[in-house]
Amino acid sequence: MTQNSSLPAPGAAPGWGELLSGANLLRSLALSGGVTLHAVNLYIATTILPSVVRDIGGLDYYAWSTTVYVVASIVGAAVSARLLVVRVGPRAAYPMAALVFALGSLLCATAPTMPMLLLGRFVQGLGGGMLVALPYAMIRIVFEPRLWSRGMAMISGMWGISSLLGPALGGVFAELGMWRAAFWSLIPIIALLSLAAVLVLPRRSDDSVPAPLPGPQLLWLTVAVLAASWASVAHHLHWSFAGVGIAGLLLALMLHTERRSRQRLFPRGSFQLSSPLGPLYAMSALLAVTVTCTEIFVPLFLQEMHGRSPLQAGYIAAMMSVGWTLAALTTSGFQHRRLTRALRAAPLLSLASMAGLALTMPAGDGSWIALVPVCLALVIGGAGVGTAYPHLGARVLQVAPADEEDVAAASIMTVQLCATAFGAALAGLVVNLTGQPEAGQGLADVAGAARWLFAIFMAAPLACLALMWPRAPQLGEAA
Repeated sequence: MTQNSSLPAPGAAPGWGELLSGANLLRSLALSGGVTLHAVNLYIATTILPSVVRDIGGLDYYAWSTTVYVVASIVGAAVSARLLVVRVGPRAAYPMAALVFALGSLLCATAPTMPMLLLGRFVQGLGGGMLVALPYAMIRIVFEPRLWSRGMAMISGMWGISSLLGPALGGVFAELGMWRAAFWSLIPIIALLSLAAVLVLPRRSDDSVPAPLPGPQLLWLTVAVLAASWASVAHHLHWSFAGVGIAGLLLALMLHTERRSRQRLFPRGSFQLSSPLGPLYAMSALLAVTVTCTEIFVPLFLQEMHGRSPLQAGYIAAMMSVGWTLAALTTSGFQHRRLTRALRAAPLLSLASMAGLALTMPAGDGSWIALVPVCLALVIGGAGVGTAYPHLGARVLQVAPADEEDVAAASIMTVQLCATAFGAALAGLVVNLTGQPEAGQGLADVAGAARWLFAIFMAAPLACLALMWPRAPQLGEAA
């Protein structure tokens, strides 16, 4: 396997000033704008969803709002790097993706029923997947290799800003009984992003010919996610297990097709732990799963068990993104032994977070004191993910096969989105099987669901720890 030769030069890590000055500053603002829009929308949706359900119904499909969005995002992410960047160029790719996202926002804002809202979320997801995947492809194009880790950390940092904007917008509109206006509020952000991209991004990336889309793999992967999501809302246990089995079979079919196809969805070696890429993708996916179960259901748990308003619940849930952002910005310049220690600590922090939430979330008594350990667990969990993610992403770009660099750039977000989708489906299945609140059911059902959810998801950071511990020194030396 021929690997990418554009490795970062040895020596001291570049500072933030180099990334956030001159022409790089304008490029950074444009690249981070797409992530901000995607993340703001995610926080708006999770914050207002309880109000949406109370207005138009559809509690059984609570988790589907996120799942449908992420399924479409997987397709959008694959399209962005393979077709948009190469065929129309970075400058035109962002406005095109933003237009799709705007159409989805309009559908959500006018949805009279949950099925119509889910359609809007699907269209939003197509545009959002394009917007959030484009920066990973652009980092390799517009920045020098030694700035890649900083660029990855910058993208992660946008989640912190979004964790303030999203809950504020969603919570205010929910408390005013105007949840539809929250989707309308995204339109100005879409317009500004399109303008910034047109002004500062290059017209063309290179003279490459766009690679054909791996259609069969995308089809099997998408249907697998939908099967897992259907299992999460099935009313009978045997149907739930049938959906999980179907999803597993479709994933196996996707992997078989991927190995035999010339048009790949992932770079060579992505599913082999003995390859450079396999463990990187596996660790990224496992960390993303812990975030998914938390961000989807924490606002609901806080409102039902701790008596918090939508605005308050949204801001408390955003503590995980705050921890993610602070850790990403702080550790992005780590090298050698410092990075080795930080990477080994990352899954331990995520494990401590899941254990803490399993113990403290069901213990709500309506007081603010009871929320202190919940907030601490959320920040710790976010710090675990933020510590590792920028370095794992930068390393993927470094070790990717030289003839599959675009595939590798797109696959960073594809892996995260797939982990998010299956994590959301599994979280929905656990909550539904262990006591999701329905009309007439009591608080004990919600508490049991929360306890089981976080306890089961402790398996993800444990598996990540087993992968990370022996590989952290190699990652630290390569930084």
